[in-house]
Amino acid sequence: MNCNNANYQPGVYILQSIKNQSYYIGSTINIIHRLKEHNLGYVKATKNLIPWKLKIFYKTTTIKEARQVEYKLKKLKSRKIIEKIIKNQNITIK
Repeated sequence: MNCNNANYQPGVYILQSIKNQSYYIGSTINIIHRLKEHNLGYVKATKNLIPWKLKIFYKTTTIKEARQVEYKLKKLKSRKIIEKIIKNQNITIK
């Protein structure tokens, strides 16, 4: 992908299902496009809980960094931590 593209911004996102309030964590280089994919049912893991709303998008320098943060967040498996991240609008992982 062309890094000069105005939509290019790697990062980690947390979505919340309006249907049942569950969370989904992912990474992308284009959050607008990715959110559309989730809400149109193109993502197998989230299509049954449409619609989704974006709770936080945490910008990273590279997609590799975004995927590392995503992995660490998913490994925590803690709703309490996810809600704290959303409240503070900041991801800090040791």
